[in-house]
Amino acid sequence: MDTHMDTDPYTYDVVVIGAGPVGENVADRLVQGGLSAAVVERELVGGECSYWACMPTKALLRSASALRAVRHLPGAREAVTGDLDVAAVLRRRDSFASDWKDDGQVSWLDSAGIALYRGQGRISSERVVEVTDGSGTVTELTARHAVVVATGSAALLPDIPGLTEAGPWSSREAAAARAVPGRLAVIGGGVVASEMATAFAALGSSVTVLARDGVLPHAEPFAGELVTESLREAGVSVLPGAEAGSVQRDDDGTVHITLTTGEEVEADEVLVAIGRTPNTQDIGLDAVGLKPGAWLTVDDTLRVVADDGAPLAGGWLYAAGDVNRRVLLTHQGKYQAGAVGDAIVARARGEAVDDGPWGRHAATADERAVPQVVFTEPELASVGLTAAAAEAAGIRTRVVDHDLGAVAGSALHADGYRGRARMVVDEDRKVVVGFTLVGPDVAELLHAATIAVVGEVPVDRLWHAVPAYPTVSEVWLRLLEAYGR
Repeated sequence: MDTHMDTDPYTYDVVVIGAGPVGENVADRLVQGGLSAAVVERELVGGECSYWACMPTKALLRSASALRAVRHLPGAREAVTGDLDVAAVLRRRDSFASDWKDDGQVSWLDSAGIALYRGQGRISSERVVEVTDGSGTVTELTARHAVVVATGSAALLPDIPGLTEAGPWSSREAAAARAVPGRLAVIGGGVVASEMATAFAALGSSVTVLARDGVLPHAEPFAGELVTESLREAGVSVLPGAEAGSVQRDDDGTVHITLTTGEEVEADEVLVAIGRTPNTQDIGLDAVGLKPGAWLTVDDTLRVVADDGAPLAGGWLYAAGDVNRRVLLTHQGKYQAGAVGDAIVARARGEAVDDGPWGRHAATADERAVPQVVFTEPELASVGLTAAAAEAAGIRTRVVDHDLGAVAGSALHADGYRGRARMVVDEDRKVVVGFTLVGPDVAELLHAATIAVVGEVPVDRLWHAVPAYPTVSEVWLRLLEAYGR
């Protein structure tokens, strides 16, 4: 395989549109596999996660979480004499967002041997991407083997009368807020909505959550119940079933949200967190017979496919991360990046592609073992299928629950520890297919469950995975005891 036979400086083995964590990881995998790669980015290298999502939002949440943990420990709580220093929290948030500068990320690309082109990337024909920079100059890049779309997603804005004119916050404005509003209304009840309600309530906002479908509706029901209870204890007004009918912002800045019931909610800012939409509107999809603004459908090696499931002609177009709608989580996008990068390298070398379930070039975990942590209070950590999802998939299951607060390690961890654990077992194969933990600081317990689900470890073998005493992980033993030998 000669990947460098062209002398054209604008020709690469692969061109990646989007330099967020997914695009960066795709390019890195390609270069490590011996291919040349260029990435195209219209905003900041590092993408949504680095500047407006994962990192800054968790920085907003962490200080309050640590303070709550201390206040649940006699002897430690007496050492706490004040409240959160909001300015210090925001400064720490700024540092994790690199003050919204991407110098460090650009330096990494350079050190990894990955070319960067700044501007809007558009596919103009097969394996050709045109990049239009801020001055309007167009550079044409040609890919020998593949083009990878890794443009991610953006916040979805619903068609509510007056909402756009009211200047709502999306997740970006919430993550990068320069000040804490006195009153914050949140439209939505999912992950972003519940995390930002948790964060801003701790920072001093009076928060109202309009959760039309409830809080965390896609998780196990008890998760939403526990998080709702905690939000209310923190002073948040949670309104399940509430739906905004219209929005208006007065000249003095006050936002009036009229619900479909006729009731009104007033706020200083309104955060909309109801879902995501793909960043594919202006990347040239129409040039290859695809619909601009649509999600891209892919096979398990992340190759873009047509409506009949077959790869597009030539099989040169791939999509990784949010844009393919398989799983809208950064870590799953990075996982996909490894699979797609290795698959492109294998195909470029004429090697066999291992695309069967759990194969090196297949993103099998997207369907069977997706881990997720929601950094609310309490935290929600889950992997695999919920009980309802397993039933809908036709799996004959047994569901085992346990009071997480009744575990010795939990009692030591915090006074008044409240939580719950659930194990979903495939009764025909006798393996765990789903696991959910809700409780303070359960995030770091999740990977053990992820390994059990991905490894399809038989329940009989799990008895030999002895949890250390006294840790919260002993909940595994309690669940197995309830399940029985």
